[in-house]
Parts: sequence; structure tokens; C-alpha cells
Amino acid sequence: MGRRVIWIVLDSAGAGEMPDAEKYGDNGADTFGHILKTYPDADFHNMARLGLFDLEKTSFRKEFGLDSKEDCEIIGCYGKAKEMSNGKDTTTGHWEMIGLYTKIPFPTYPDGFPKEIIDEFVKKTGCGGVYGNKVASGTVIIEEYGDDHMKTGYPIVYTSADSVFQIAASEEKVGIEKLYEMCETARDILQGKHNVGRVIARPFVKTEGGYERTTNRRDYALNPSRDNILCHLEEGNVKTYAVGKIGDIFNNVGIFEGVHTNGNTDGMNKTLEYMDKVDEGLIFTNLVDFDMKYGHRRDVLGYKNALEEFDAWLGDKLIPSLKDEDIVIINADHGCDPTFKGTDHTREYIPVLIYGKNLKKGTNLGVINSFADIGKTVEEYLLGNVIEDTTSIGESFLKKII
Repeated sequence: MGRRVIWIVLDSAGAGEMPDAEKYGDNGADTFGHILKTYPDADFHNMARLGLFDLEKTSFRKEFGLDSKEDCEIIGCYGKAKEMSNGKDTTTGHWEMIGLYTKIPFPTYPDGFPKEIIDEFVKKTGCGGVYGNKVASGTVIIEEYGDDHMKTGYPIVYTSADSVFQIAASEEKVGIEKLYEMCETARDILQGKHNVGRVIARPFVKTEGGYERTTNRRDYALNPSRDNILCHLEEGNVKTYAVGKIGDIFNNVGIFEGVHTNGNTDGMNKTLEYMDKVDEGLIFTNLVDFDMKYGHRRDVLGYKNALEEFDAWLGDKLIPSLKDEDIVIINADHGCDPTFKGTDHTREYIPVLIYGKNLKKGTNLGVINSFADIGKTVEEYLLGNVIEDTTSIGESFLKKII
């Protein structure tokens, strides 16, 4: 029986503004801190045992407030990581985790996509036209154009502050497969200077109260360079099992097997299912509800409740299921402060919480230089060494925790 790493991304659960947050308009952003300020009695005691409330220079560090949080024995290793890459989106954050530095941010479209892109999309898909083509909240734009869409079948195209080309369509009127085909066409079109980070399918259904997005979302990302830890693991015959949108983010490069999920609860359950059937390798999970349902919608209570659900599952289900050689890593990929202005991601440090029965308890990693250091640590643990290549970044901190 070999080694396993269970790597869980709490999508958007940031740990306070980065030093360059002003460049992104994110001064004062603090996802975890503002949730705790709003709900100081939030029950995150299992993450606290892994070191959450001991992260350096955070608003939720014990000596900076939240006096109601009792001291507890720290059984994990902990730190907060800064992002070297330019950006604050899902693709940039996850790619850096596996060792890829994004120097030039993916293109964004604050005024909508250029006419030539939309015209080519309409021509190649044969969709007849589009609605929207602007920056918008997904739930709002579906309500705005839903009735028109149900009459014509024209897809709703929109973007955000992130590098995304999002296509919303009714499952009844257009169908999921047709929507996916349109996304694949858009992915082929959006190359070169228009190589957006992701094309995203946003299916929805009509309800008595309006329109509701379904869980059949699908992301179409760019292929990452193969100079990354997932490919290093693959070349070393170590398999990666992707849960949630992980496979989509990397376009399945370096992924052995994966499964989509319909939310956080399903993602946690499917993580446990992989743990039951896989004795070695990397189980890599993204829990998207924090970002999609609560961060972008500025739902502080929903975000807090989702974190409490995860925390309870961590203590009741995940940790008791670990084998002696297992390592659990929990971190975010960016911030999405639900108390902040607008509806977009926020440029923040990410918390990094690590646990294993054989790790040094209470190890403070301080400020970790890059998200990539997490991936390099995974690589060293599962392969026994770090693979040198021409472009990947990161430095393993395995020797500090084992």
C-alpha cells in the first residue's frame, strides 16, 4: 500500500488581502475574516485544530480578536500562501498550485466580447444570435433574458471580471448536449489574444418563480503546460483522481480519472468514495459552492453555513477515515469576500492547513512563498523527490512537516 494525498480546495476561502490588492481594487478584502467578524460564533473548531486561528497576521488570529475562540491543541501544520501569478481567478490559482506561473493575465472583457468573436460564434454554432454579451451576474442575466431565450433559443453570452466566456441556455429549450457543443466551438474560437481562461456552460431550467441554474455546469479550460506536478505524477505512475471541477480546470491533463459533482456535499461524499476504493495516489477535490453560490452572490450566512458543514465533515468523516500514511491538505485558490463590493473574486492570501498522523503537530509554516509550494510538497511526498523541469515553479516544504 502506497501513499495518498487528499488535497481539498475550498474554492475562494481567502485569508486576507495580498500586498498588491490595491492593483486589483481589493483593498480590505478578507473572506474568512469578514465571515468571522459577521458571525463570531461560527463553529470552525476542526479547522481551528489544524491551525486556522493561528495563521500569522490575519484578522482572525487569536490575539487580533475573536476572543470567544478557545485555545485548542493544534494537531495540524498551517500557514498562508501568497500568489505569485498575476490574476485572482480559478485557473490562475489552480495552475499555480501545480507549479505554473501566469505572468500575463488571461484576457478579460469589461465591455463584452468584440463583434468578430460573437459573429464567428453565431456562424459556427448556427445558433442564430445571442443575448447579453456583457459583464453580468449569472443569475441576474438569466432572469433578464430568460423569457426571450425560451422563445428563440438564442444562447445568453456573458462574462465577469474573470477571464471567462459563459454560455447560458435552457436544458428544455436547447438541451445540455447542444449547450456543451456550443461551448466546445467557443473554446476553439477563443485562441491567441482571446485565449480566455475558461469557457463555461451554464444550463438552467424554468421554475415557478423564474429560472434556476442546474448542477450540469461544465468548464472548458486551456491545456496547461505539461511541466506541472500532475504530469510529473503521471510520468511516475502515480494516479490523480479529480473530484468536482478539477478535471475541467486542467482540461484533464495529468488526470487519470475524475467525477463531476452537484455541490459541496456531493463533492465531500465523492472524496470519501475515492478514499474507499483508492489505496494510493492523489485525490484532488474542488468544493465550488463557497465561490459559486455564496461568494459571488454575497451571501455571508450561506458561506458561513457551508464552511460549518465542511468543518463538521472534516472532523466527523474525513479525519477518522485517514490511513497512517495519508496527508490531507486544505487550501483556497483565491478570495471571494461575501461582504465586499461588487460580485467578483478578491486578491487574497490563501489558508493552508495540513494534517497527517505522522506529521509534526503544530508546525507553523508562516507565509508560504507561492501556491506552487503546496504542489511541490505533494509531488515530493508521492514520488519521493521533486522533478526538475524547465518552467514549473515552487519549493517543497515537506521536510518542515514530516
